[in-house]
Amino acid sequence: MKFIARVVLPVVWGLAACAAFADESKPQGPPPTGEVSYYREVRPIFQENCQGCHQPAKQGGEYEMTDFANLLQGGESGEAAITPGKPDASYLIAQITPEGGEAAMPKGKPPLKESEISIILQWIAQGAKDDSPMSTRPHFDMAHPPTYEMPPYITALDYSPDGALLAASGYHEVVLHRADGSGIVARLVGMSERIESVAFSPEGKKLLVTGGSPGRLGEVQIWDVEKHELQLSIPVGYDTCYGGSWSPDGKLIAFGCPDKTLRGFSVETGQQVLFNGAHEDWVLDTVFSVQGDHVVSVSRDMSMKLINVPTQRFIDNITSITPGALKGGLHAVDRHPTKDELLIGGADGTPKIYRMVREQARQIGDDFNKIREFGSMPGRLFDVAYSVDGNRIAAASSYNGAGEIRVYDANDGKQISRNEVEDGGVFSVEFHPDGQTLAAGGFDGKVRLIDASSGEVKTEFYPVPLQPSGAQ
Repeated sequence: MKFIARVVLPVVWGLAACAAFADESKPQGPPPTGEVSYYREVRPIFQENCQGCHQPAKQGGEYEMTDFANLLQGGESGEAAITPGKPDASYLIAQITPEGGEAAMPKGKPPLKESEISIILQWIAQGAKDDSPMSTRPHFDMAHPPTYEMPPYITALDYSPDGALLAASGYHEVVLHRADGSGIVARLVGMSERIESVAFSPEGKKLLVTGGSPGRLGEVQIWDVEKHELQLSIPVGYDTCYGGSWSPDGKLIAFGCPDKTLRGFSVETGQQVLFNGAHEDWVLDTVFSVQGDHVVSVSRDMSMKLINVPTQRFIDNITSITPGALKGGLHAVDRHPTKDELLIGGADGTPKIYRMVREQARQIGDDFNKIREFGSMPGRLFDVAYSVDGNRIAAASSYNGAGEIRVYDANDGKQISRNEVEDGGVFSVEFHPDGQTLAAGGFDGKVRLIDASSGEVKTEFYPVPLQPSGAQ
């Protein structure tokens, strides 16, 4: 089947239409007494506990649990994982049933709760029916990547630290390109339908991806860049995840969630080490401090917050909290390469730089941490970026069906270059490590490589392979 990619919604809009699925998809209280729903009751248990290791990009035991047919079939054991109507003959039940307080699966995690096992048992006994509203949607994996008649919106871009690769978001995948746009190096196809952020690790050997399936799944992925293999998949909540970032030593990752939380995980163990709920709306982007002991997050709640990593505690509102000081939510944050200074962008269309640590006591109405404002751009800012040397900043905006990319001098605030995109908003922008080239992408699905000094487009291309309409 082909995927017409325009159904993917841009960055932070469009989830309201899927909100009806969110509450229906969560486990619902005590074990059921009537007909058990796979979609509403069984699937969320598998999603939270099992699918991170048993999915298209990472089939532990050669077993995949995100495709219903494969879920029933089983893996390398050769036994049927689920035999409809016969729980005792279903290999999955033997794997999840504790003996002596431990169960074979989920591997390395606590056993499922008795109520969860009861739900699965009853569902199998009732015939293991698939009542998913999207059970007929196409299935994608590394061997069967998506095909496109139209390009998807580009919500995320990032260059590798050595400048050799450019990662671009697609549908169900991240596409690795040669940095000059001359060809695809690899397609990293995973479980998440929407990709919201991509970030190379500090040494460039790993790629962090956040995203999910709106109203159903949030997921964080870590890929081995050289081997093109998924190393870690972490299902998180029931909606897409945003704004992934790496600690400077590459040992921790942080990201934001629509449930108003900021979270951090250990790369080595995959265990959660940071959880903070100080925000009052979706958390859309994150960045670590120079020392890695703090994380900064921005949100639709019009605030930028400072969180201490070891204690997981909220430290300060870096931006002013005076009503009216900020007009609209914040979408993006980036940190100066060598200093704890923060570049932000959001609904008011004005890039700003703030110091991370307050140097005087807060007073009502102050915005003391602000260092500099840049020229106001049309519409909302969806992304901002520092150059590697910290001397330039870039910002990308969307307004009334058009987009704009600007480059400013970070030290004096003067505009260096400007590029207008007539075919839709720009949702992602990133400097090449040489500081001379800027990659930008957005609504029209094109990656533009722009001369940062002149604003001229050096080359442009679609990051995904396109097929002619009607081609088989």
